[in-house]
Amino acid sequence: MSTETFVSSHPATGHEVGRFPITDSEQVERTVESAANAAIWWQALGWKARESKLLAWNALLTQRIDEISELISNETGKPVSDARLEATLAIGHLSWAAKHAHKVLGGDARPPGLLMANMGARVDRVPFGVIGVIGPWNYPLFTPMGSIAYALAAGNAVVFKPSEYTPAVALYLSSTLSEIVPEVPLLQVITGHGATGQALCRSKVGKIAFTGSTATAKKVAAVCAESLKPMIAECGGKDAVIVASDANLALAAEQTVWAAMSNAGQSCIAAERVYVERSVAAEFIRLSSQVAETLKPGSDAKSSYGAATMASQIDIVEAHIKDAITRGGRLVMGGEESVQRPYVYPVIIADVPEDSIAMTEETFGPTICINTVDSIDEAIRLSNESRYGLGASVWSKHHGDEIASKLHCGMVSVNSTFAFTAVASVPFGGVGDSGYGRIHGPEGLLEFTFARSVVSRRFKPPLSFTTFKRTAKTDSTIKRLVKILHGR
Repeated sequence: MSTETFVSSHPATGHEVGRFPITDSEQVERTVESAANAAIWWQALGWKARESKLLAWNALLTQRIDEISELISNETGKPVSDARLEATLAIGHLSWAAKHAHKVLGGDARPPGLLMANMGARVDRVPFGVIGVIGPWNYPLFTPMGSIAYALAAGNAVVFKPSEYTPAVALYLSSTLSEIVPEVPLLQVITGHGATGQALCRSKVGKIAFTGSTATAKKVAAVCAESLKPMIAECGGKDAVIVASDANLALAAEQTVWAAMSNAGQSCIAAERVYVERSVAAEFIRLSSQVAETLKPGSDAKSSYGAATMASQIDIVEAHIKDAITRGGRLVMGGEESVQRPYVYPVIIADVPEDSIAMTEETFGPTICINTVDSIDEAIRLSNESRYGLGASVWSKHHGDEIASKLHCGMVSVNSTFAFTAVASVPFGGVGDSGYGRIHGPEGLLEFTFARSVVSRRFKPPLSFTTFKRTAKTDSTIKRLVKILHGR
């Protein structure tokens, strides 16, 4: 058993939040084994009892929202207000998953067809048993809850490996569920670094739900492939914003700057690339600058956003700013001097070449690139040329849905931003280097089960063809029926 520990601390102040054990592979195996036994108990409860317990957990989290918001703020550095918003969204998803699991997963009768009319057919949705969840540090409650809540509602137990930057949030989450379900360890937390996550992937969990960088997702997928273990990969993004000439420019600017810079830009669905039609580009840039000029990072309640949670990410942000400027980008606001560790002040750069890393790689900081286009078709083409395909925003009073329908990504907000995160009934996920699989909504519930087809004989058929006693007359009859049914 490992006795090594690591420390979680406030990103801005360095204040120690807690000291946590590094879970080794043997401990991971034992945890997964106990989770498998918990899953058997949990599944035996049935839909209604599981719903009741999950809603009781939801109520407890709601009652303690200030406690968990403070903890999120301490570990991530984000303002308490932002942490409370994160907790609110997580609570909404837990409620939706609990209330809709039976309807989505309760079994589905299927027509057997004329040739098999004597058979009854149905498809059951079967929980995997134990789900391994590997969570991120930027939204340590909301993001993993998109897997945890839906996995539990589907009838699984969960072993959760949080980011080493936010273990306290995960343990708080687990302890609150234990108050509601003391009988079994339904949600267990293992803490540590990459080796702990790798051990979870190699364990006997039925499926892995991973959120993190694309590079790490590929490593996780490689380990899962060793045992053909399925996984969900929710990875990075380089989300585009399209601003049409008929957009509400003031609203588009305010919302786009928020989408780019809230949470210090540390969102996989952050607005990173803006394509605005030429006729309104100057005004949009002016309005965006006005909004950004009011923002101040810090660690107090009046701060617009907090410190970078992971200090090494600032190196990437700084490199992107430098590259954009070197390649001819026009500084609208801020610049290299905006990097004042552990904070990054708002940066807006216009006319950035499309091959700059500021346009091709995920920045994950409070920066935004605004490029002018001659048409919406050009904006759509440039938006779709990214190797990422997570989310997007479209601003147009008359053509929003039409533009959205042409974007190669998993989610689009029309005349809004981040809207798809708050609607629990729609799936969350991307394509390309943004990953695969979905959390949230019915699709999220389905991800944590597998399909089992059940076909049962109801009565003796007039024709029996699954037998060695099949006659030439039977063959002839079947042939005629096939021609009648399918030969037109």
